[in-house]
Amino acid sequence: MGQPWAVGTAEAAPARLPLVLTALWAAAVGLELAYVLVLGPGPPPLGPLARTLQVALAAFQLLNLLGNVGLFLRSDPSIRGVMLAGRGLGQGWAYCYQCQSQVPPRSGHCSACRICILRRDHHCRLLGRCVGFRNYRPFLCLLLHGAGVLLHASVLLGPALSALLRAHTPLHTAALLLLPWLMLLTGRVSLAQFALAFVTDTCVAGALLCGAGLLFHGMLLLRGQTTWEWARGQHVYDLGPCHNLQAALGPRWVLVWLWPFLASPLPGDGITFQTAADVGLMAS
Repeated sequence: MGQPWAVGTAEAAPARLPLVLTALWAAAVGLELAYVLVLGPGPPPLGPLARTLQVALAAFQLLNLLGNVGLFLRSDPSIRGVMLAGRGLGQGWAYCYQCQSQVPPRSGHCSACRICILRRDHHCRLLGRCVGFRNYRPFLCLLLHGAGVLLHASVLLGPALSALLRAHTPLHTAALLLLPWLMLLTGRVSLAQFALAFVTDTCVAGALLCGAGLLFHGMLLLRGQTTWEWARGQHVYDLGPCHNLQAALGPRWVLVWLWPFLASPLPGDGITFQTAADVGLMAS
């Protein structure tokens, strides 16, 4: 029946195209922000103390964002190199014909990564890697700080965009916000005006997307579910909110949101999981 462990030891590399596209978009946001702040109208008027706090907040958000992106991409959530020999006899284990290996409960095969993922949640298209047992924590923190960074960028770009919109009619304003590409192709706006409207639009949309994702996965986190289990109404691994938080984020789950490199080892191994029935038996 094939190998009882995952074949190979090299880590699965994330897909390059999604990373390149995401990096290009992030560079466009950074360049537009630098242009507006340095050559354009500048940042919103603030006092010295407020300006210092704003810079400190931006530095904190960027460090957390970049740190969690790095941890997410470096953590291989797959079964590659994980010894599964002699453990594939319990309830919930299955055999993956693509990987030719026994796989533990809550695992799933990803057609994009072409390997099974431990405690698979979903495949992140923007970063080209699956979200699983080993990188779920940086993914959640990435959603939090991604929403914060994009919202902060939107606020900084707001005065420049507001000045641009006030100079035109309401119809022109609505078209620029909703259809910036069409306005550029028809020659109604300059390239600089298009870039400002497009980048601000994508920052607002990205902040809303990250915020919605954080709310959704926060709900799953408190329920001890993956997206697959939520879609099928399964609550087998719901140990209660506190235990669910510790299982996914480690014992220092309150502090990991503030710094990506804080040590908070996960209590499990991604292969065996406590169930609600186990907790009930121990309590009785």
